Amino acid sequence: MKGKLFMIALTGILALNQGCNQKKEEAEGTGESKKPLSLIVVEPGHFHAALVQKSMYGDVDSVVHVYASEGPDVKAYLDKIEKYNTRPEDPTHWKEEVYTGTDFFDKMISEKKGNVVVLAGNNQKKTDFIKKSVDAGLNVLADKPMAIDAAGFDKLQEAFTSAEKNKVLLYDIMTERYEITNTLQRELALLPDIFGELQKGTPANPSVVKESVHHFFKYISGEALVRPTWFFDVNQQGEGMVDVTTHLVDLVQWSCFPNVSLDYKNDIKLLSTKRSATQITPSQFKLVTKSDTYPEFLKKDVKDTTLNVYSNGELNYTLKGVHAKVSVIWNFQAPEGTGDTHYSIMKGSKANLIVRQGKDQKYKPVLYIESTDKSKAYEDALATGFKSVQEKFPGIELKKNAAGWEITIPAKYDTGHESHFAQVANKYMEYLKAGKLPEWEVPNMIAKYYTTTLALKQAKEKK
Repeated sequence: MKGKLFMIALTGILALNQGCNQKKEEAEGTGESKKPLSLIVVEPGHFHAALVQKSMYGDVDSVVHVYASEGPDVKAYLDKIEKYNTRPEDPTHWKEEVYTGTDFFDKMISEKKGNVVVLAGNNQKKTDFIKKSVDAGLNVLADKPMAIDAAGFDKLQEAFTSAEKNKVLLYDIMTERYEITNTLQRELALLPDIFGELQKGTPANPSVVKESVHHFFKYISGEALVRPTWFFDVNQQGEGMVDVTTHLVDLVQWSCFPNVSLDYKNDIKLLSTKRSATQITPSQFKLVTKSDTYPEFLKKDVKDTTLNVYSNGELNYTLKGVHAKVSVIWNFQAPEGTGDTHYSIMKGSKANLIVRQGKDQKYKPVLYIESTDKSKAYEDALATGFKSVQEKFPGIELKKNAAGWEITIPAKYDTGHESHFAQVANKYMEYLKAGKLPEWEVPNMIAKYYTTTLALKQAKEKK
């Protein structure tokens, strides 16, 4: 009997000791709960919210706190996370703690269960969510666009002021900087022996042009994308002028004036703007949304059963005296074997740097150097200058063609659009560790959203 009592007592002591050791480990930061960053995902209505979590991050807790209204948007997000968690290759291990209710945002602010708010969803409320989050002392990583109209731009400026006051970082997800041809175009423009000087251009012949073609129906992570019905409402998603155009305006700034802080009041001059609608049939709408009817909020845009979505926009402007044109077009679906496309040109005094993504490129972006200087001296200078880029990106090569040179890029650099979200997130986490963004990032985000929202305002004022 005494032996049994002794064993029971010993078992209890060991269990108590094990519990204490576990608590001690967590207190010392060895437990996962002590990782420095913890995500709060708010109203994840866009698939970009899930793409931020397609990878795990060393400094980010695996527990993600989700606050959203009940409905198909949050379900679609959770389904994608579940697929990432259960994929056979390199599965993630996110643990989603979900609260759904009409007071989801107030609940998030009162509980503050994490320190980084991820926003990718309905843009109608996004700027307000951004402002209130930074007011509450929370860092924010937001999908583009962070503002979709002039009133939103004013509130966004207030949010940046609040973020600085509260010592938190507000940052938008600019994935296109990580597409390898965009990266290399910027690198080559920094080399005077290859590019020369960036030309000023004219309104009729801009020095910088960036054009993008997107599609409403596409495949993401191997599955047909189902878009929410509100995505087709410009009051909720934003017009084309302020949506994808955000990426293009960002690339103009980032490529032409790298690491330079821009003053939106003095450095930007809008010259002309225009907008147009993409027409969507009822059957196309059903295919991409799974909805049999147009919701009430879209009836204003329906004419003879066809939905008119103002998703196309073009703006011509000068940035520090350099003439630029950006345009975006949305079609319903890309032809078989194709996809979204991008065209970009930067004109230098010695050469033009051009990204093409058409049939000749098999719909993959390809970067070219085209120069009117056919001399041996220029070719030698090109070969010498290119070595500095090869040091940063081993494996890239110059391939001569009739018009100049094609940059051949190893497959390891072509990681695809979805992987760029992890690259942006990792860069943001570097900034969080440092406690600050590069000095030029905030003024240039302000300049970018000033450009897009003012362009929309001017385009809508046209008769």
